[in-house]
Amino acid sequence: MLKIQYLQDLRARITAKKNAIAQEREAWQSGNTYYYSQILNSLRFFIPAGSSVLHINCGTGFILERLAPSRGVGVDDGAAQIEKASQKKLKNLSFLCQNPEELKLETAEAFDYILVSTIEELVDIKAVLDSVSKYADNHTRIILTNYNYLWNPLVNLAEKLKLKYPQELHNWVSPKDMDDFLRLSGLDVIATDSIVLCPYYIPLLSWLLNRFAARLPFFNNFPMIQLSFARKTPQLKDPKEYSISVVVPCRNEVGNIQNAVERIPAMGKHTEIIFCDDKSTDGTPEKVREMIKKYPEKDIKLVAGPGICKAKNVWTGFDSAAGDILLILDADLSVVPEELPYFFEAITKGYGEFINGSRLVYPMHDGAMRFLNVLGNKFFSTLFSFILDIPLKDTLCGTKVLWRTDYLNKVKPRRGTWGEDRWGDYDLIFGAAKNLKIIELPVHYMDRTYGETKMTGRFRNGWIMLKMCRQSMFKTKFH
Repeated sequence: MLKIQYLQDLRARITAKKNAIAQEREAWQSGNTYYYSQILNSLRFFIPAGSSVLHINCGTGFILERLAPSRGVGVDDGAAQIEKASQKKLKNLSFLCQNPEELKLETAEAFDYILVSTIEELVDIKAVLDSVSKYADNHTRIILTNYNYLWNPLVNLAEKLKLKYPQELHNWVSPKDMDDFLRLSGLDVIATDSIVLCPYYIPLLSWLLNRFAARLPFFNNFPMIQLSFARKTPQLKDPKEYSISVVVPCRNEVGNIQNAVERIPAMGKHTEIIFCDDKSTDGTPEKVREMIKKYPEKDIKLVAGPGICKAKNVWTGFDSAAGDILLILDADLSVVPEELPYFFEAITKGYGEFINGSRLVYPMHDGAMRFLNVLGNKFFSTLFSFILDIPLKDTLCGTKVLWRTDYLNKVKPRRGTWGEDRWGDYDLIFGAAKNLKIIELPVHYMDRTYGETKMTGRFRNGWIMLKMCRQSMFKTKFH
C-alpha cells in the first residue's frame, strides 16, 4: 500500500505542476523557437503531414498542431493544459485528459504514428507503452522523445535560471533503458537518433553543432534529445494467407524469360509474376506472351516500362502489382530464384519489413561480379552504413522485399528526393531507413547465362551514386 500511495502522490505532484504552468507553457515554447524548430524538423522528417498521429504528453497541443496530421489525438493528464488545447478548436485535432497509463480512446482504429513525449514525466513507462500499443498495428511507428540522462545537471540549472519552463522530472532514461522498456512491452526497436547538441541559437556555432557535430561518432553521445523509433512486434497471419508479386524488370532478356517462369517458386496463397519490359528489341515481350499461353496455371503479367531506366521500370511493376508483398528479381537470374522463399519467410514471419539481399557473404560464381564492382559495393555499403546508422553489406543487390502497404505509404512518398537513382535500390533503402525494420539476407550470386550486364559505365555510375549519397547525407544524417 505504501508503494501504491507513493506512486499516486507522484502522479498528483506531476499533474499539479502541469496545471500550474498551463497558462505559461505555450509562451515558453513560442519563446524558444530555435529549440523547438530543431525538434519539429526531426519529427516532420519522420512523420509526414497528413498522417494520423496519437500524441502522449501533448501539453497544450503545440507540437501536434505543427505536425499537421489528418487525424490527431492529444492525450495529457494535465486538465488545465488539455482545456487550453481544446479552446483552440483546431481542425482534425481532439484532446483528451487521461492518465496515459490507462488510455481509453473512443475508437480502436490504429494510428500511423504514436508520439510519446517527455518520458521523464511518466510515472510508469512500461504501463504507458503497454497502453499505447492497443492503438498500433503492424505498420504503426512509435516514436519516443526523452532527455539524454547526461544533461540532468544542465536541465536543472536551466530551470533555476528560468531558461526553460519548470517541470516535474524524475526519470532519466539511458538508451539501453529505453530499449529494454520497449522490448518488455512487446515493441521492436527500429532505430535511434540524437538531436540538439546546442539548444540555444548562436550564429553559425549552433548550426555546426546541431547539424554536423551531433551526428558524428563520439559527439553523438551528447545531444540533449534522444529519439527512439519502434514498431509493435508483428501479429501476422499464417504465411499461406499472404499473396506476393514478383516484379521482374527486363530489357533484352529473351533467353532468361522461360527459365524465370519455370524457376520462380509458388509462395503464399498466390504468386503473381510481373515482367516489366523496358523497350526490349530482342523479342522479350513476345517470349513473355508465349509463357502466358504455355503456363496458364501461373499468373503471369506483362507490363510496358517507360524505357528510361531500371528504377522507373520497377516502379511501373510496383504500380501494377496486386500482391500483399512486393519482391524484385532481376531478369538475369544472377540471384538464385529457388532462394526467394527465404525472403517470403523473413517478411511473413515478421523478422523484418524490408529484406535486402546480400551477395557479399557466400562465395560468388566465377565472373558473377568484377573486382572493381566488388570494391565499389563494399565502399558504398560502408558509406551507407555511416549515413543511415544501419549496418548494410550490399546496397546494390537487386533482390529486395517489402510490404506493398509500406511501399505506398512510407517509401513511395519520398521517392525521387535522394537524387538521380537509375536503379531504384537507393530510393528503396533511403525510404525504408528509420521507417522500416531492415534486415539483410545472404544470397548465392551466379554469373548470368544469357545476355549482357546492364551495369556498364562503372565510373559514371559510381559518380551518380556518390552524388546520391551526398544528397541523402544532408537529408537523413545531417538533416
